[in-house]
Amino acid sequence: MNDLKKEEYISSYISKLLRKNFGRGPRNCQTTISQNYLVTYISGFLSPMEDILLQQGQSKYVDHARNVIITHLLDEIKGIIQITFNIGVEEYYHDWNFPNNSGTLIFVLDTEAGQKMNSDVDIQRLEHEVSRISLMVEKVPEKIITSAISPSIFLIERRGILIQIEKALIDNGFENELKFTKDELEKSYFHRYGRFEDIFNKSVRDIFIDWNFKEDKSFMAFILSS
Repeated sequence: MNDLKKEEYISSYISKLLRKNFGRGPRNCQTTISQNYLVTYISGFLSPMEDILLQQGQSKYVDHARNVIITHLLDEIKGIIQITFNIGVEEYYHDWNFPNNSGTLIFVLDTEAGQKMNSDVDIQRLEHEVSRISLMVEKVPEKIITSAISPSIFLIERRGILIQIEKALIDNGFENELKFTKDELEKSYFHRYGRFEDIFNKSVRDIFIDWNFKEDKSFMAFILSS
């Protein structure tokens, strides 16, 4: 299989896996591999039970329950990616936007498996804006790495992002509470105060954020309109 067929295979496998475990599969599932990243964008994926709970304002419960199941499934998806592309997966991230009924899975590969996409986006300006918004809610990251995955997907890795009180909360066992709070707070600030549509010259459909607290880093995925 060429890379396109492999991407389609991974998308199909993930769709079937979600349907098996949630009782309903996504409306759309699209996988893209570029450099040493594999990103799957998922839309139209909300189970009937989750829908009812969200209508009753139980987003925290839905977020926790989905996180438990998805984390379990990610190991299986990791194995399929390694077999399909004959490449190792170093780590993975995931995040969901329930109001938009969408989500993303990010896999960091141990070697480059896809071609680098050339982009005319001003990366320096983009990273400056990410730093500016990050400072509003925590601090300026010690390092930012930006990767253009496709014309509609940009990944941003932030390293050295945690402040001391967050590290203390993690050490005292409040990692889940911190993650839920940071997810809501950061995404609201990036959506509300960010000037990203001017930078990308496209509307921003979704912003996803996940963290690796142990390594003190975070991955962001900007999903742009086609």
